[in-house]
Amino acid sequence: MRIVKMTIGPVEIEAELLETPTADAIYAALPFTSSARTWGDEVYFTTPVGADLEGDARDVVEAGEIAYWVEGKAIAIGFGPTPVSRGDEIRLASPTNIWGRALSDVRALALVEDGDPISVQKAD
Repeated sequence: MRIVKMTIGPVEIEAELLETPTADAIYAALPFTSSARTWGDEVYFTTPVGADLEGDARDVVEAGEIAYWVEGKAIAIGFGPTPVSRGDEIRLASPTNIWGRALSDVRALALVEDGDPISVQKAD
């Protein structure tokens, strides 16, 4: 099992990687740093990874799913409604590749502020 640790401002989240091309690319690029951006109840941040949109990409995600936004070369973690959500759904800006699942509660990301430092590294 491949695990990554993301320290996002005051929050630490570990995530299990899925068996996808995007997960493989992210894992190969570790470790890296970035800066947090917030958009409604979503935290996203740029990565050194480039990936193509996968066949099962989607814009509505479940809390705990870790996504990769192809257009922004960014990891996106939704934990509640965003400005484009309909009702209580977690809708990201456009279809994303789901590459991981959080092993901790992503709602803690409500503590993250725009510009907070981020580090992503292997945890296994």
